[in-house]
Amino acid sequence: MAKKKKYISQKNDHKLMEIGRLIMRFMNQNQTRLYNYKQISDGIDYKNPRQREMVIQALHKLLANKRIKETEKGKFSINLNIEGTLTGTIDFNQSGNAYVTVENLKDDIFIHSKNVKDALQGDKVLIVTYNFKGKKLEGSVLEVLERKRSEFVGTFQLVPHKEEFGFVVCDKKTINTDIFIPKGKINGAENGNKVVVKMTEWKPGDKNPEGEILQVLGNPGEHETEIHSILAEYGLPYEFPEEVEREADKIDRRITDEEAKKRWDMRDVLTFTIDPKDAKDFDDALSIRQLKNGNWEIGVHIADVSHYVVPGTVLDDEAYERATSVYLVDRVVPMLPEVLSNDVCSLRPNEDKYTFSAVFELNDKAEIQKQWFGRTVIHSDRRFTYEEAQERIETQEGDLQEEINVLDRLAKIMRAERIRNGAITFDRSEVRFNLDENNQPIGVYFKISKDSNHLIEEFMLLANKKVSEFVSLKKGSPNGNTFIYRVHDDPDPAKLEALRDFVSTFGYKMDLANTKKVAESLNTLLKDVKGKGEENMIETLAMRSMSKAVYSTEPIGHYGLGFDYYSHFTSPIRRYPDLLAHRLLQHYLDGGKSPDRNELEEKAKHCSAMERLAADAERDSIKFMQVKFMEKHLGETFTGVISGVAEFGFWVEIPENGAEGLIKLRDLMDDSYTYDKATHAVYGSRTGNRYQLGDQVKIKVVKANLIAKQLDFKIVD
Repeated sequence: MAKKKKYISQKNDHKLMEIGRLIMRFMNQNQTRLYNYKQISDGIDYKNPRQREMVIQALHKLLANKRIKETEKGKFSINLNIEGTLTGTIDFNQSGNAYVTVENLKDDIFIHSKNVKDALQGDKVLIVTYNFKGKKLEGSVLEVLERKRSEFVGTFQLVPHKEEFGFVVCDKKTINTDIFIPKGKINGAENGNKVVVKMTEWKPGDKNPEGEILQVLGNPGEHETEIHSILAEYGLPYEFPEEVEREADKIDRRITDEEAKKRWDMRDVLTFTIDPKDAKDFDDALSIRQLKNGNWEIGVHIADVSHYVVPGTVLDDEAYERATSVYLVDRVVPMLPEVLSNDVCSLRPNEDKYTFSAVFELNDKAEIQKQWFGRTVIHSDRRFTYEEAQERIETQEGDLQEEINVLDRLAKIMRAERIRNGAITFDRSEVRFNLDENNQPIGVYFKISKDSNHLIEEFMLLANKKVSEFVSLKKGSPNGNTFIYRVHDDPDPAKLEALRDFVSTFGYKMDLANTKKVAESLNTLLKDVKGKGEENMIETLAMRSMSKAVYSTEPIGHYGLGFDYYSHFTSPIRRYPDLLAHRLLQHYLDGGKSPDRNELEEKAKHCSAMERLAADAERDSIKFMQVKFMEKHLGETFTGVISGVAEFGFWVEIPENGAEGLIKLRDLMDDSYTYDKATHAVYGSRTGNRYQLGDQVKIKVVKANLIAKQLDFKIVD
């Protein structure tokens, strides 16, 4: 009887702990608000009298543990002043150890693998901090306040047993636990299948969380399985919901006289597009004509997506959730349904289209004499590929070569002016694949920017910058209007100092006196290293010293471009912030008042987060295709360049195909090597051998792991 009572007591304690966790998560959504027990009960969906009684008991336990406080009689709030505790986001490494990033704290806090509790990658956690051995600040996870995600991609491993259960081993090595799948939750998965699993609960004291298999993706290593695994891993939907497709199909595609009369009709002005040869969505076009005074009228015309995608519709809701198109190696996952992205809003040749335009009058020195912003209707006369436009620039021959060369000359003036004003010129090539009809890689090439690319880039930058200034300034001073900006903060001073000290060992100098001197130094450095052995290494380190560009309502400027005001306006087919910019610009053109900044800031943060997810997915798809391409080169030797160095090894990139493989230090048999962070190198303790970032080495391809998307190399003498 005593044992039974003890068991019931333990069970009750576990239940109260679980309710306490739900209460903390609910209250953490608004840490400054006061709640009574009824509001808390409703918030965690514990509504019947018995459940509410348990909520009261759980609140007493939280009060006793000082997790919450009773600010007024019967009113509770989060206790933000628990001694030694902090809230932050947890980031795991492959060893199982983690770091917690806390807002306004300079250094991340180390969490040993034995102290991570039930936290998973990206979770918001409450930690207690202490000094390890009296010196280093470390922490332990007290509680997971908010899960980053509940769905994961991994391989199902069936355990032969009469009860039949299994585990899902997650693809991402930063997910530090396997997920237990009971018999009734396997849902048709077979041993070895790649699956999507939903974590349903993690009971206190259990080693593994429990989950349910939601979707079987296929067999690991197969092309479609791995591509869909990448999309599922980042929560990126491949298909549109039926109601979204239905709404898109109902859109009126006609260009009507009634609507055209509300716009500047520019259908009689020479207009053309310049895009990649495989492009399907043409979201920008240029028009050009010479005015009687000798100046040039240049129109930057952008697909008027905001005419078709309006707030409050399922089409707009879906576009916002996606926030960006995702460009994988073999397919595009669009932000908008195909009827919009490739048809209605695509500025295809010989078709009338609604556009939102920035029209500039430029003199022969590319100086703006006049500017105009508003809705237009255009007719594209010609579709050029970048290669066709480049041919006209280089040969001065072909249809419309005169107009293209005028645009090229003006673009070069604007580019030179940008660089003089502090823009930084990173011109790195992007890897691309030639695929056969089965999406198998049969070749690799690099996308390199030429004059035709720079031509389009400069006019898009001009439109983005001038739209941003038009909304944000009045007579040259900030007017306080709410707008969405593309911002790029100044580089981290510590990283710049480390870069300066490192490049000085190669004889290069950098002046860090002020922002403009830093930009000039970086441009000079990038120019001076061209063609040198250390080019790749120094370019890589220079890029790593830069901040990440994000979306924000705070106009802090764009460091990399050297602009005080900059927004994304030119790609609303594939970027939701551009659609927001179109709506806001029209709102201000109509004389509207500045809208709520907080609501727009939330949207900006969401768009930044989705952009990062898309970039990670694109990177994973490139890695997968590189590994697939290198499978047929197993055992072959290549000359490569060391592209990254860490405590456990270094990465080598093969210049002719961009493939990158790992060389583990434990596989270097000639010596015992140690990592030196300051010099980005590993050194042999006995021989003094050095492998440093940027060094050229000869390697052999020894392993191609499609599932891990990883190549293993070994050094060849």
